[in-house]
Amino acid sequence: MRNLIRNHAVVADDWTFVPLPPPAEETIRKQAGKVVIFKLTGEPAATPEQIQATEIPSGKVIIPLSVWLARKEELAARVAASEIGVWLETHELVEDLVGSLPDINALPVIAIHFPRFADGRGFSIATLLRTRFGYRNEIRAVGDVLRDQLFYMKRCGFDAFAIREDRSAEEALASLRDFSEPYQGAVDNPLPVWRRYTRYCQHPFAERKYQPVHEDEVD
Repeated sequence: MRNLIRNHAVVADDWTFVPLPPPAEETIRKQAGKVVIFKLTGEPAATPEQIQATEIPSGKVIIPLSVWLARKEELAARVAASEIGVWLETHELVEDLVGSLPDINALPVIAIHFPRFADGRGFSIATLLRTRFGYRNEIRAVGDVLRDQLFYMKRCGFDAFAIREDRSAEEALASLRDFSEPYQGAVDNPLPVWRRYTRYCQHPFAERKYQPVHEDEVD
């Protein structure tokens, strides 16, 4: 079943997503009697054993950030051939990825893994990639990606979405048209609605008319 949305269409995925092998021992933390399922920034995302045990197949692959940082020299030729993408956990630092390359746009795709629906840190990572670091290629959402998130992900700079396997990508595709005119400015359009339209009103009780304003017409 195809579950990738790209360019407002459900398409076949030409990239292989490479997961980390499971750790030898799983560490579980508890806080106030509850299992904490998030990780703190700065904590290693993978052990050296996991990194070395990660198998990287041929063809186009999206590999974990920790594997990329440890093994980027051996993958240099494949980066030049546009065969390497990288995915991040939401607790990992996007600055580590940006600093590992002379040009972040050498990567055709960067994926951000959402461990669960309620984790919003991936939205910030995508925004930073687009606005602060000038990344122009594909930013893909993977993991617990559901229909209700897509419109807001698009506003933050995502342009590809790997919908969760138990959900319909065709149904999720419609969510990109949930709102015809967002009010706030964002990555996909930095102008708020009041800068995108000029209002004309000859009388306080007259019907207001709107005329689109192009971005290059704004001072």
